[in-house]
Amino acid sequence: MGLDQIIKDCQANSIRAQEQLYRLLAPKLFAVCLKYSRSRVDAEDNLQDGFILLFEKIGQYRFQGSFEGWAKRLMVNNVLQKYRTHGIFDLVSENMPEELDVVVDDDEVPMDFLLKIIQELPDRYRMVFNLYVTDGYSHKEISEMLNISDGTSKSNLARARMILKEKIEAYQHGNKIPHAK
Repeated sequence: MGLDQIIKDCQANSIRAQEQLYRLLAPKLFAVCLKYSRSRVDAEDNLQDGFILLFEKIGQYRFQGSFEGWAKRLMVNNVLQKYRTHGIFDLVSENMPEELDVVVDDDEVPMDFLLKIIQELPDRYRMVFNLYVTDGYSHKEISEMLNISDGTSKSNLARARMILKEKIEAYQHGNKIPHAK
């Protein structure tokens, strides 16, 4: 059975099709949730909530463009909405340098360490970092998604990069890893 048929069956509320779609997309969408969550447990909760939302909204999918892209965007928006309702984006803009180079030697810094330190970032920094760096959104798009100013988006990104740079350098030099501020 093809993906289009599974989606159509999900739109007709087929439990079997929902299970198939979950098995097909859960690993990829879990990776998305993991990027935006504080921990693996939060990511699991966000994935579960995201799939509930996906099945509620699947009737809105019109078979135009990538379904996986549509589902990913829905997951990201679901996670962001949770954090927005907790008020983590209500900040005063910080004056930080916009660009900060973070040099990572893949042989010296394991991917699981990078994921861990990104997850340890304060919510507002982690969200902006992931939206900008890993998903390629502009500061204007991020400001609209998070209901913050462009300047706040830029300063949050700079702060996230600074924290990550400190932790990566400490790791590379064998020092104790500082906690996110």
